[in-house]
Amino acid sequence: MSCQVSVLYFARSAELAGLRCETLRVPRQVTSLQLWEEIVRVHPRSTCFLEISSWSCSLETRLPLSHQLVEAESARVLLGPDMGLQFSSSTLTVFSMDESEDVPKDFIKLKSEKLSVDEVSELVVSPYCGAVSVFIGTTRNNFEGKKVIHLEYEAYTSMAESEIKKICRDVRQKWPTIKHIAVHHRLGVVPITEASVIIAVSSPHRAESLEAVTYCINTLKASVPIWKKEIYEDEYSWKENKECFWANSEK
Repeated sequence: MSCQVSVLYFARSAELAGLRCETLRVPRQVTSLQLWEEIVRVHPRSTCFLEISSWSCSLETRLPLSHQLVEAESARVLLGPDMGLQFSSSTLTVFSMDESEDVPKDFIKLKSEKLSVDEVSELVVSPYCGAVSVFIGTTRNNFEGKKVIHLEYEAYTSMAESEIKKICRDVRQKWPTIKHIAVHHRLGVVPITEASVIIAVSSPHRAESLEAVTYCINTLKASVPIWKKEIYEDEYSWKENKECFWANSEK
């Protein structure tokens, strides 16, 4: 018995494949290695930009290319630079909380519009907290002697939001006194000096919020599927963060 699997392509993967999405027919029970082989058969150029590594969002575990069977029904396969195969069978349901109470809240947003430091920092202000720590990541005008014109970001939005939500949960486990967390990331074109990501955290005392903000940005760079394209005067390059687990796997 066979079924259809949707394959989504991102960043350089989409450029080389020449499309953003397609549907493949595979056996109902299929191994990750078989899925990979089918994608390579359809797109031979894929062998030049994907590492032999993969992970599973639906199971929240890392899944190497192997002969382990995967239930393919209703699954989606995601491909991005140096990521390998990524499986997802669920989508994010954004939760809401009663804003009339000052209970801990997470504010997560991916958007194409310009980010506002004031807006993000105000989200986490609390009368119970004496500290708000903020990280702002901006576009610089150079990289290794090259003039940078601007940056472009793209993401698999629902999965990125889900991964950021996991980061927020981890933060609250590590620093229980943290009150509010806000993570806003810009997508699309980000001009020089403008913010691509803003993270704000509030806590009763400064030490916890400072440590939590550092953890948030480092973990976001390492685990969230957001891709950065650096545009120079006469060329461009898809950049990977050194923290990414897929950038270091099998190397």
